Amino acid sequence: RAWERTTHERSCHLFTVLGPAGVGKSRLAAEFLESLGDAVVVRGRCLPYGEGITYWPVVEVLKQILGPDRATLDGYGLDSRAVLAIRSVLGDESVRASADEIAWAVRKLLEAVAERRPLVCVFDDVHWGEETFLDLVEHIADLSRDAPILLLCMGRPELLDQRSGWGGGKLNATAVLLEPLSPDQTDELIERLLGDQPLDDALRARIREAAEGNPLFVEEMVAMLDGAPDGDVVVPPTIQALLAARLDQLEPAERGVLERGSVEGRIFHRGAVQALGPDEEHVMSQLTTLVRKELVRPDRTQIPGDDAFRFRHLLIRDAAYDGLPKAARAELHERFALWLEEFGADLVELDEILGYHLEQAHRFRAELGPLDDTGRRIGERASERLAVAGRRAHNRGDTSAAIALLERAWTLLPPEPVDVYLGLALADALFDGGRLGDAVSLAGVVAERAAATGDTVGEWAARLEAARLGSSVDPSVTAQRILELVALARDNLVTSGDDRALAVAAMAEVWAANVLAQYEKVAEAADRLVEIARRSGNTRREGMGLMWAMFASLHGPTPVEDALRALELRPELDLVAPFRCSVRSLLLAMLGRFDEARLVGAAERARFAELGAVVNEALVLWHHGTIEMLAGDPDAAEQFLRDACDRFAAVGEKGYHSTAVALLGQALYALDRLDEADECAARSEELGASDDVLTQVLWRQLRAKVLARNGEHAAAIDLARTAVALGDESDDLANRPDATLDLAEVLELAGQREEAMTELEHAL
Repeated sequence: RAWERTTHERSCHLFTVLGPAGVGKSRLAAEFLESLGDAVVVRGRCLPYGEGITYWPVVEVLKQILGPDRATLDGYGLDSRAVLAIRSVLGDESVRASADEIAWAVRKLLEAVAERRPLVCVFDDVHWGEETFLDLVEHIADLSRDAPILLLCMGRPELLDQRSGWGGGKLNATAVLLEPLSPDQTDELIERLLGDQPLDDALRARIREAAEGNPLFVEEMVAMLDGAPDGDVVVPPTIQALLAARLDQLEPAERGVLERGSVEGRIFHRGAVQALGPDEEHVMSQLTTLVRKELVRPDRTQIPGDDAFRFRHLLIRDAAYDGLPKAARAELHERFALWLEEFGADLVELDEILGYHLEQAHRFRAELGPLDDTGRRIGERASERLAVAGRRAHNRGDTSAAIALLERAWTLLPPEPVDVYLGLALADALFDGGRLGDAVSLAGVVAERAAATGDTVGEWAARLEAARLGSSVDPSVTAQRILELVALARDNLVTSGDDRALAVAAMAEVWAANVLAQYEKVAEAADRLVEIARRSGNTRREGMGLMWAMFASLHGPTPVEDALRALELRPELDLVAPFRCSVRSLLLAMLGRFDEARLVGAAERARFAELGAVVNEALVLWHHGTIEMLAGDPDAAEQFLRDACDRFAAVGEKGYHSTAVALLGQALYALDRLDEADECAARSEELGASDDVLTQVLWRQLRAKVLARNGEHAAAIDLARTAVALGDESDDLANRPDATLDLAEVLELAGQREEAMTELEHAL
């Protein structure tokens, strides 16, 4: 019925089949898919190992759509930014795209495919899916329009432990739970599987009782009965014991093939099995026998020129793997990593997979006894691979995957000597993931370990990062304190020539100068950050530097026309294109070119709405409100700013919200809604950080005007002068004149017209 609605209404439907292992999810999906006729069917699966392999199922789907050479990407009429995002997820490291952009681009591609023929996109084992992957699936379900797409997801009920609201509240989402078979259904299945083969009633009852309604158990038990007298059959108590017994019946060479294949995973390659075992010559014939015995099935290869096979069920793979002793697992994981390094170069998430297998080799060695030099080197190699993958995930905004990968990389290394920049990369990811306390604590630990080993440069870098991150949770860590630390560290860092440490220092300067609203200094530090980041190939830091440089040109002393010209002449700003559009719209408004400003802002807002990027969409709404205030339309400004505040509040964001709500108050004040304006001033004061200069200025300006209108002139003048004094400590020329204008208004309301004239001249 969901498929019929999808095709008739040209809509998207999210259908989720949940059930325990072996209950029949895959069989049910296979029966359904066989009935679809000419629909396009693509499949991806979430891997049961290696946290952080976010886009593996997406890459599988993209490869099936685009083919091996991916040349057909140009044939779907995609926006150029969508093409870049698809290239990014397919492993083109010259392209940088955020998780939101990737979700948007994948949706656009699926919609383009579905325009030609109805599309079924099957995702297996979604209970192992990363948060960012699950976000992508829900993004497609929420926002796809006029395209017949069925998203068929299969997983275990544990999915709801991770994502309790999965599909909830969506009219276009359905979830079903497959229950175990009833006793009568179990008997019927036994009869159908046996055919004409007789079965003792007592044995039938033992199978029914042990199976507990699990069809996989019944199938495997009947397979064991083949040719065995009733009296010789023992019914294992669990499905795991049953599968282990089934594997015990195999020839040693056949079992060895299964065990070596299980090291790679549910899907494995002939070449890997040959490389890991002593008998290369007969592997293919043994695999053919295992196919006949319904233990494995041929599958689509991930390695060009090789053959792939899939365990008929993941539980069979687990049974084969569990039969390996730890020493064998350690050796086989390491040897598989060596094979994959040679033959798996085309895999998009190669670092994540290699890191996992080396990590497993290291873990089993550690469990068998104290690590020797070889074991420690394996751990270091695993850490290197996982760290590369973690930094890449952080670059694209996949924070949960970045944290998972970087934490694993960090724990694989001994406490000393400390890898300073791995620790700081993890601290940065923890901070972005909302674990502020953990981030600050880790940066402090890195500083202590660096000091203990005499790494002065590493110690300074860690101390600076700890201060920068700590300023968000500890009011005593002021912007001025951060700048003092930078000054103390500078000689050591410059002498060292360590670009990684210099980038940390430049970022700390940018951060502190922004809090103090000293935008000329923000621009200088941001330019240094960009230069250093380019030298070291750190695209994340480069993007941050470019973004802060643009906002410095917006708020600081750069003339507006110069700032606009710079936006057009710097192609590298494509790295942060959304922010460039936002800054451009505000600069146009400052020149009174309101229609152009509105067009630029509206296009960018539509883009963020398509991406589902709530905070960025809210920022664009804020900018719309600012444009309308400059244009003298507080009615329009109020609606934009209120929408922005609602979005900030919905996601618990406070930094931007504290400023936006004060600007909303200014619009309400212009509409003569004084009580509401005063409520906004109170809310801004409540949300704002004590050293957030812009927020501290804005709420005082607003409150002062409301007090003056209510006749409380002395308090109003005092508050307005405080706002001006705070602003005068900055070079925020986008906002400082407004504080002076508001002081003039307060003075005029108090009857002090000459003083008001003086402030107006100052504002001009």
